[in-house]
Amino acid sequence: MSSNLLLKYLNNRLAENNTQKQVDLGPKPAITISREVGCNGVKLAHMLADSLNKKNPAVQWKVISKEVFFESARELNMSPEQLRKTLSQREKFHFEEIIKAFNDKKYKSGPTIAKTTRDVIMHFANNGYCIIVGRAGNINAKNLKTVLHIRLTAPLEYRIKTIMENNGLTRENAIRFINQVEEERVAFRESVLGAKIHDEMFDIMLNRGVFSDETIVELIEFAAEKKGIFSV
Repeated sequence: MSSNLLLKYLNNRLAENNTQKQVDLGPKPAITISREVGCNGVKLAHMLADSLNKKNPAVQWKVISKEVFFESARELNMSPEQLRKTLSQREKFHFEEIIKAFNDKKYKSGPTIAKTTRDVIMHFANNGYCIIVGRAGNINAKNLKTVLHIRLTAPLEYRIKTIMENNGLTRENAIRFINQVEEERVAFRESVLGAKIHDEMFDIMLNRGVFSDETIVELIEFAAEKKGIFSV
């Protein structure tokens, strides 16, 4: 999503109509994609959004990933990178952070950051017509009946190769990258939700090492139709 489109989207999301009552159109469809590092989840999400938009031009599906950080950071008056680092740390209460809390009026507590992030994710999910990649979207939106939850997995060698190609890394550095990002994702889930991933959280799990991009898009669309998330 370009910066201009993102700004337009977030402005629309934040716009409040104080003169008219909003018409409640009921639940809207959405998809969450959880993925192991090296599964090219964002790339696949954009392919899926393009396919859905071509099939129904009346609506506009969007991919949501870093936008969660952008919007949460905006509401918290933090930088997106500062927010990301805060939510990705396993150890939250370092001595210097305690000192900062006493001296910085803009300091935001962990629970405040976590709640804001959860609220932002749920807002995107409730608004529908979005594909939320990562950000524990499947856990946040687990009770929404019109949301399909996908988990992408792949053999380690597949993921190492993908990371090497995407980032121009050596095999050793790609393995290090995978381990680091996986740790950050675990920390994010624990920070925001205090939860871990379990297979039963997902409607369908797909192996990226077996199916092509195009086939996976078709399988997700088929699963969405069978779950009935479009029938709203």
